[in-house]
Amino acid sequence: MKDHYYFDNASTSFPKAPGVAEAMAFYLTEVGGNMGRGDYAPAYDAAARALEVRDALCRRFGGPQDRNVLFTPGCTYSLNTVLKGLLRPGDRVAASVMEHNAVLRPLAQLERAGVEVVWLPCDGRGVLDLSRAEELLTPDLRLCVLTHASNVCGALQPVAQVGRLCRKRDILFCVDAAQSAGTVPLHMGELGIDALALPAHKGLLGPQGLGALLLTDALAGALEPLVSGGTGSQSDLTEMPPFLPDRFEAGTLNLPGIYGLGAALDWWEAQDGAALRRREQKLTGHLIARLREMEPDGLRVLGPLDPEEQVGVVSVDFPGLDNAEAAFRLEREFHIQCRCGLHCAPLAHKALGTFPQGTVRFSVGPFTPFEDIDYLQAAVCAVMGV
Repeated sequence: MKDHYYFDNASTSFPKAPGVAEAMAFYLTEVGGNMGRGDYAPAYDAAARALEVRDALCRRFGGPQDRNVLFTPGCTYSLNTVLKGLLRPGDRVAASVMEHNAVLRPLAQLERAGVEVVWLPCDGRGVLDLSRAEELLTPDLRLCVLTHASNVCGALQPVAQVGRLCRKRDILFCVDAAQSAGTVPLHMGELGIDALALPAHKGLLGPQGLGALLLTDALAGALEPLVSGGTGSQSDLTEMPPFLPDRFEAGTLNLPGIYGLGAALDWWEAQDGAALRRREQKLTGHLIARLREMEPDGLRVLGPLDPEEQVGVVSVDFPGLDNAEAAFRLEREFHIQCRCGLHCAPLAHKALGTFPQGTVRFSVGPFTPFEDIDYLQAAVCAVMGV
């Protein structure tokens, strides 16, 4: 038995990409300068590295230009930047019931301020009901926000079809790529996305405390900055600079994180992305198959249950056993690290029929061994007593 079996990549990837820790340490021990705030070589080096990372993100996700790539403290911050920077009282916004609290809670605040929220329903697998979405995505909407993949059950949403609907009806389209960025191909231009929010620390295998927001010029021009402050540029102005990315990057950037993300992106550049996606699909299929073998004993396995239609996230509902107790026993007795609860997505659990008890969630990553899934199945059987 190993000292741990990590099945919580949906929360944060572990281990990180090779070179991430070393790159962060290099910045802290060898660079140290703050971009835009120093007229000396290390400050210029930091600015150059940040530009390289912007370029890598822009190329990977089909952004308009490097300057349209904003660094943020995380995916939640990126989503708040769009929602609170764009929507005003009287506006209408659409969102799916599978959204994370990073979308639900800002929308609740905005709803209290006079923004109308239209909820797009999903089926029992956690997949958007496209026919209803087509009815509800009316031209009077200002914005549609949609998670690309559910953090509860892994279901991939039809972003391409929704993007086409939004383009046709002149609705701005924001995608939450928290669970897909890095593992599933994503191209803003091809999918009709105006705002793409993503974290560094999940599928991209970078550090926590850093995210990115990729914007089209049209959406950027309609946004008010969420935070104002120093940028190191146009310091004579009391307003934020009018140009990207400075307009939305107030304060000191997380340069150790940017160096770490840069190393992760360098690692990804050297990999066969299609092969890694195929491996994730095989891992996910293996996980689904092993868990479904306990369905006759009452275990409920949620989601599309098809590795072609989801990312490597699978949730289960234990029969006749509190899910929190099951997760506790898995860790205490078998050293399995997973997550239990509502996963910050209460409406998703209502759609899946697992509210209020929640689920136990298992999520794989690029470094998950296949044999760990077989071990997981044996542990789940033991906890169930079968």
